[in-house]
Amino acid sequence: MALVEISNLEKSYRVGETDVPVLKGIDLEIDEGEFVALMGPSGCGKSTLMNILGCLDRPSRGRILLKGQDLGHLSDRDLARIRREEIGFVFQNFNLIGRISNLKNVELPMTLKETAKNLRRDRAMELLESVGLGHRLDYSPSNLSGGERQRVAIARALANDPSIILADEPTGNLDERSTSDIMDIMRELNGEGRTIVMVTHDIETTRCCNRVIWMRDGTIQEDAS
Repeated sequence: MALVEISNLEKSYRVGETDVPVLKGIDLEIDEGEFVALMGPSGCGKSTLMNILGCLDRPSRGRILLKGQDLGHLSDRDLARIRREEIGFVFQNFNLIGRISNLKNVELPMTLKETAKNLRRDRAMELLESVGLGHRLDYSPSNLSGGERQRVAIARALANDPSIILADEPTGNLDERSTSDIMDIMRELNGEGRTIVMVTHDIETTRCCNRVIWMRDGTIQEDAS
């Protein structure tokens, strides 16, 4: 069953008096439970496509459906709700809040959803335990290694039980050992049925994926399972 349906998707940005096309008619479906890698040279449109799928940007033309909802026609308020409830984000630079504990970082998405305090604390503890950081609950991200920070970020991404996880270069700032650890976690999550879309430049990380999509110049050049 298709979780994401994209048809004739285009995105242009205004630069001075010129419209610069970034996405040029993307057609793509992603089924529930897939682990998809987006690859291609810098500037090919990977991040733009990810931003539209993550409700951080809107398409110029075409259609993108997430669970049957057309993201291009939703209000800003509805897009914010979908970002909060349906999408889990994992970023290259972690995007954690350094002045609060790891536990509070993982609780934050549930706080925004107004989950009861005791429930969000219990879930945050469970998620940090699941990524091997149950002994680091009260530490701050600044006291962790890069690989540990990314594990906190993965736990945070799972907080509201999202329909899809979007990972933008999740191992881009990590050493080889940490990269292996993070991809093991990603593989386990996918094995549990999680749908994951990952932007990456590292061909080795795609070994965990069941599908690799190659982009170039705003178009899909190859879609290999």
